[in-house]
Amino acid sequence: MKERIIAFMNEKRFKEVRSEILQLNSVNVADILEELDTNEAVILFRMLPKDMAVEVFSYLSNEQQRNIIDSITDKEIKHIMDELFFDDMIDFIEEMPANIVKKILKNTKEEERVLINQFLNYPENSAGSLMTIEYVDLRKDMTVRQAIDHIKETGIEKETIYTCYVTDANRKLEGIVSLRKLVITPDEKNIEEIMNKNVVYVHTHDDQEVVAHLFKKYDLIAIPVLDKEERLTGIITIDDIVDVIEQENTEDFQKMAGMEPSEIEYLDANFLTLAKNRITWLLILMISATFTGRIIQKFEDVLQSVVVLAAFIPMLMDTGGNAGAQSSTLIIRGLALGEIKTKDFFRVIVKELIVSTVVGIALAGINFVRIYYIEKIDLKISITVTGTLFLTVVLAKVVGGVLPIVARKCKLDPAIMASPLITTIVDAVALVVYFSFASWILGI
Repeated sequence: MKERIIAFMNEKRFKEVRSEILQLNSVNVADILEELDTNEAVILFRMLPKDMAVEVFSYLSNEQQRNIIDSITDKEIKHIMDELFFDDMIDFIEEMPANIVKKILKNTKEEERVLINQFLNYPENSAGSLMTIEYVDLRKDMTVRQAIDHIKETGIEKETIYTCYVTDANRKLEGIVSLRKLVITPDEKNIEEIMNKNVVYVHTHDDQEVVAHLFKKYDLIAIPVLDKEERLTGIITIDDIVDVIEQENTEDFQKMAGMEPSEIEYLDANFLTLAKNRITWLLILMISATFTGRIIQKFEDVLQSVVVLAAFIPMLMDTGGNAGAQSSTLIIRGLALGEIKTKDFFRVIVKELIVSTVVGIALAGINFVRIYYIEKIDLKISITVTGTLFLTVVLAKVVGGVLPIVARKCKLDPAIMASPLITTIVDAVALVVYFSFASWILGI
């Protein structure tokens, strides 16, 4: 159907286009808009019924949203801003350049402008910057029947009605009650009798990672956000946290690959920005890798005496780096999910020692058979290589497991202790062990 609609657009058969898009859901229409150029996208957007247009707009990329806002009238902008959920509007405004923001604010109500400015002042990636003010609030002296009538009256404007928040006259959060509980409870009962007073909540300045962790831990679909006076300010819903989890995972992957995190999509990013994000860590790792060159120079006499030792250097360094990367990836992910704490430092060391011993013995044994029996390399050299391989794997796995925990202890992001940095460290250690072991075994 997507291809047919795009073909109709190209042929300017707009009646057929409108007929087709009315059969699609908003997400699919947004996908089609993303594939059209700006002029065609605006034409198609204007064919949409007003309510559908607002929903489609919320699913568009920032770039396409900007293009549409630039091309439509103030009246159309006002309708979109009036109908968008408040948190979606804040997310949109945060990503827009100043001229677009000015155009949007000009078409919003005065009280809404005050709220927008308040939200934009919350720290980036904080709970306050994620929340919405569109929630259902109840009073504890309401009956269940009054509460349900209140939800029917105001719920159409709220982002979620599945959880309702009980507040006092000063907006202090007193409890929560689910829609399910309201539906199955007799009408005459008071909200105070059925509300849950044991509420999980966050504060406006809490980091979004903390919020995401609470959603996962308690299987929440929404969480209340309180200000420093413990007043209910807004709520964060699960759809926003899914975006946060994706953003945090992307950021961790970028750090683990030795890059500066960036929220700009790859194809939209300027090549200079991409280069700048990558070059810093590459430069640091390149300079740190010169230590491995110095180590080789220091043991040059060993290499000259037994030239065949050089042939095994790539294998030892690669195996050590890969072993360390495996451990660091598991520990970094465990720390991110809250499965591993800094207090587990010694438990991680013990576990990695056991695992690395098993893995090291297996790899060393297989390599000894290959080097000594198949390649017919001298026994002492075979022992040197396989012994070094065993020690390198053990050291790499322990270092890979410990460094992310050390980073967390030092208030750093564990993701920076990922594959590139650990590989550099392990390479240097592997060479020192290799040449020291060779000097001892071969008596050089």
